[in-house]
Amino acid sequence: MKATQRDFASAAPRMARQVRIAFFCGPDEAGASAAADKLAAMLPEPGERVELSGSELRADPVRLGDEARSSSLFGGARHIYVRASGDEAHDAVANLLDLIDSGEGEGACPVLIVATSATDKARTAKLLEKRADALVAMFHPPDLGTVTAEVRRMADAAGLRSIPGDLAERIARSAGLDVRLAQSEVTKLALYLDASPLAPKSVSEEALEAIGARTEEDGFMPLVNTVLSGETGKLPAELRRLREIALNPVAVLLALERRAAQIAQLAAKLGRSRKISELLEAERVFWRERKDLEVQLRIWKGERLERLVQRLAALHRALFANGQAADLLLAQELTLIARQAAASARR
Repeated sequence: MKATQRDFASAAPRMARQVRIAFFCGPDEAGASAAADKLAAMLPEPGERVELSGSELRADPVRLGDEARSSSLFGGARHIYVRASGDEAHDAVANLLDLIDSGEGEGACPVLIVATSATDKARTAKLLEKRADALVAMFHPPDLGTVTAEVRRMADAAGLRSIPGDLAERIARSAGLDVRLAQSEVTKLALYLDASPLAPKSVSEEALEAIGARTEEDGFMPLVNTVLSGETGKLPAELRRLREIALNPVAVLLALERRAAQIAQLAAKLGRSRKISELLEAERVFWRERKDLEVQLRIWKGERLERLVQRLAALHRALFANGQAADLLLAQELTLIARQAAASARR
C-alpha cells in the first residue's frame, strides 16, 4: 500500500498492526525518519530495535531475512530499523519477501526502512507498493503552517497547555521546519516547565527564551553552505563559531542532510541540463538560497553526490554511537567534505 504525508498520521495505527515492511522515502528525510519513529512506537510489540545500514544490506542481502527471523537476545519482540540511501536495500528486501511468500518468513519481525535520495518510484518501492503487508510512504518538505500545526500537536501531547500560535510558529522556524528538531524543542520545553499530560503547564515567551532555540538561518546554514560549497577559507571561523555558540552536532548534521536531500532532488530534475539558474527559478527556490545551491549543484552530482549522502548517514550513526566525541567527529568530517568540495569545484 502507499501513503502520503497527508494521510500517514490517520492511517498509521492501522498500518502498525498489519505492515511487515515499511519504506519511507522522499526529499524530506526528516519527515520520513519521524514517520518511521512514529510507526515504530505504534507497533503492537515494538520490543528491541535492531539497526542496520543500507551498505551492510547491499553487501549481504541475506542478512535482513536472517535478522528478521531471529529472536531477541532476551527472547522478546524486536523490530529492524534500516537507514539506507536510494535502492541499497532492494536485494535484501526482495530476499525477505521471497521468504515471507514461501512461508519461511512466518513470524518475521517488522522492518522499517528510511531511504534518503529515494522516491516512491524506486525499485524497492515497486516491490512493496501493491502488497497489503507493506507500506511505501513518501514525504516532501513541509510548509511552515504544517510544521506549526504539528508543533501544537506535540505540545498538547507533552502537557504544554494551549501553546500560542506565534510561539508554535517560532519553534517551527527555529527547527528549520524539521519535525525531529521541533520535537526536541518541545520536549526540552516540557522538561523545563515540569509539564506532563497529567500536570499540564502554560507556555510563555520567557520559557521559550530560556531553552534558547536559535534559528536555522542564524545557526546552521552559514556552516552548511561553507562546507558544501567548499569554502575552506571560511571553515575555521565557522567551526569556531560552532563551538562558541554551542550548536548541537546532531542538529548541524540534520541541516546538512536536509540540504543534501534538496540537492539530490534538484539534481534529479536537472538531469544533463546545465541550466541550473532556470531550474532554481522554476522550482521557486527562495532567492537567498539560489547562489549557494547553484554552486553546490555544480559540485555534488552523480556518484559524488551518492557518496556524500552515504557519508552523512555514516556520520549520523557515529554521532549517536559516540556522543562524548560528537563535536570532534563532526568537525573532522566537515573538514574532509569541505576539502572534497573545494577540489571538485576547481576541476
